[in-house]
Amino acid sequence: MAKTAAENGRKALRNIIAGEAGFYMEKNRIYMCIDMKSFFASVECAERGLNPFTTNLVVADESRGSGTICLAITPRMKASGVKNRCRVFEIPKSIKYITAKPRMRKYIDYAAEIYGLYLDYMDKSDIYVYSIDESFIDATDYLKIYGKTPREYAKFLIGEIARRVGIPATAGVGTNLYLAKVALDLTAKHSKDGVGYLDEQIFKDTLWDHRPLSDFWGIANGISARLARKGIYTMRGIANCPEEILYKEFGINAELIIDHAFGRESCTMPDIKKYRARTRSLSNSQVLFSDYEYKKARLVMEEMARSSCLELMRRKSVTNRVGVYVGYSKGAHASTGGSSSLKITTNLSRYIIPAVMALFDRTTVKNVPIRRLGLTFDNLCDEGCEGYDLFTDMAEVERERNISRAVLEIQNKFGKNAIVMAADLEDGATLIERNKLIGGHNAGF
Repeated sequence: MAKTAAENGRKALRNIIAGEAGFYMEKNRIYMCIDMKSFFASVECAERGLNPFTTNLVVADESRGSGTICLAITPRMKASGVKNRCRVFEIPKSIKYITAKPRMRKYIDYAAEIYGLYLDYMDKSDIYVYSIDESFIDATDYLKIYGKTPREYAKFLIGEIARRVGIPATAGVGTNLYLAKVALDLTAKHSKDGVGYLDEQIFKDTLWDHRPLSDFWGIANGISARLARKGIYTMRGIANCPEEILYKEFGINAELIIDHAFGRESCTMPDIKKYRARTRSLSNSQVLFSDYEYKKARLVMEEMARSSCLELMRRKSVTNRVGVYVGYSKGAHASTGGSSSLKITTNLSRYIIPAVMALFDRTTVKNVPIRRLGLTFDNLCDEGCEGYDLFTDMAEVERERNISRAVLEIQNKFGKNAIVMAADLEDGATLIERNKLIGGHNAGF
C-alpha cells in the first residue's frame, strides 16, 4: 500500500512539472528545444502561401542532375513515404511535386526573424542557437513571469512562430538540456500538440527500452555498434551494465553515456555560453562541378590554398603542417593524398601555397579524372607562435601580411569576390562561383 501511494505521489509530481497541473515546482530547471519542421521546405511554402502539411515540395538544385540530394521535403511528402535527404531520382514518379531551388540567404533571414521573436519574450542569455532551425531555451524564469506551465509556454512559443513567421515548429521540454533534446527527437513527434516532455523518471518509464540506441542524441551508429557487441541494445542495458566495462570500452566518454542512460545532464546553459572550442585545424573541401583533369584540378587546389591562407589570417592563426586529399571519378581510382610539415610556422601564402602544391603534385594520380578535393592546415596556434628561419626576409613577410590584411578588409566590406586573382577567371576555376554559395548551396534571394 505504501509503495503504491509513493508511486502515485511521484506520478502526480511528474504531472505537475509536465504542465498538466496549474503550478510549477521551482526546484527544477526547465529547458526547451524548439525545432522548425522541415525548415527549408516550410520557408519555401511560406513564400508561396502554401501549407507544408498539404503540399508536395522539394528543396533541391535540379541543375546538378537527378542525383542531387534533396535538402528538405515537406511533411506531406514524408507522409507519402519519401525519405528526407533522398536524391531526386529516388522520389516515386507517381508523386507530383514542386521543386524549389535552395535559397540559403532567405533561410538565414527567416532564422533571424525567429530569433528576434524569441527576444520579444526572453533574454538572449537564455537562448542558445544550436543550428539554423533549432534552439535551446532556459525557460525557468519565464514560466513565473508569464504565469504558464512548461507545456503552455512551449505551445505559446511555437504558436507565435506559426502566427508571425508562418513556419510550423515542435518543442521538447525537459528538466535538463539532454532531456529537452530527447523529448524533441523522440516524444514530440507522437504528441498531438507538438510538445514532448521528459523528466528523469518519465525518461526511464517510457524510453529505457526504446530501440535503436542511435535514435538518442549523442549515441552515433559507431557507439551503438560497440554497445551491441557487448549485448547492450537499450538505455536500460547501459544503466544495468557494470560501469567498469563501459569505462574500459569508452574511456572517459563512458561518464556521459552512463549519465544519459539515467536521463542526467550536468551541462547547463551558462556552461554552453562559456564554452569556446579550441580549433586545432582548418579544413577546406569541395565536390567539383564535373570530373576535372589534372591541370584544372590543380588550379582549384591553388585557389583553395590561397583562400585558406586568408582564412588563417582572418582567424589570427598560423600553421606548420598541411594535408591534401584527392577523390577521383566514381570507381576510377582510390583516393590519394598525404601531409607534410613546413619548416616554419606561418599564415602567409608565399610559404604555404608552394608546400601545398608540391604535396598535391607528388600524391595525385595525373591521368585519372578528379571529382573531390580537400585541404587541411593542422597544428594551428595563435599568431604569436609565428616563427621563421634565419634566411627569411622579414621585410617581405611584413609586406605580404599588410597586403593580406588589406584584402581581408576590402572583402569584409564589399564581399569575397571584390578582389580575386587573374587565375580565378580561368576556365575551370571555382572560387568566384563558390563565394556566391552559403554552406555549399545557392544563396538565392
